[in-house]
Amino acid sequence: MKKLPNDIVLRPRFQLETLGNRALLLRKFVEAKKDPFLIKCLDNHIFIKYNKQATHFGSPQLHLEIDAIDDKNSKIYGFFGPNPTLWTFFMFLHFIVATLFIILGIWAYVSASLNKTYGLQIGLMAFLIFIWIALYIFGQMGKRKGKPQIQELYAFMMETLA
Repeated sequence: MKKLPNDIVLRPRFQLETLGNRALLLRKFVEAKKDPFLIKCLDNHIFIKYNKQATHFGSPQLHLEIDAIDDKNSKIYGFFGPNPTLWTFFMFLHFIVATLFIILGIWAYVSASLNKTYGLQIGLMAFLIFIWIALYIFGQMGKRKGKPQIQELYAFMMETLA
């Protein structure tokens, strides 16, 4: 079994082979009830996340996929990721900032080519860089804040499999 590294990457992944057929392992997760975890199963996919009371900005969720190797052994593929809604919103913000930056860059280039002032465009581009830095800092803060919960999710998964 491969242990989690101490440093937490964007979406840490792991694999482990375990004794037990897929149906038995899926049933263990369906029957597992422990506060503050919420468990949802869909086919051979299991999603473990925190309930509303324990959720904060950087709360992760654990996605497991259980595949049968043979009748007695299974392989579990897992990865930790952020809340999908928050992740989509963050990517949307990055896309908007990048698009505005490109538009302002084109506008500044055209203004400079026509010998017009382009200070406003350069100033707004600098402001967008500041927003990008702020988004990066918020992302790092969320990752740091979610690190203990990743360890809790992993411990819960291992406890359920035992």
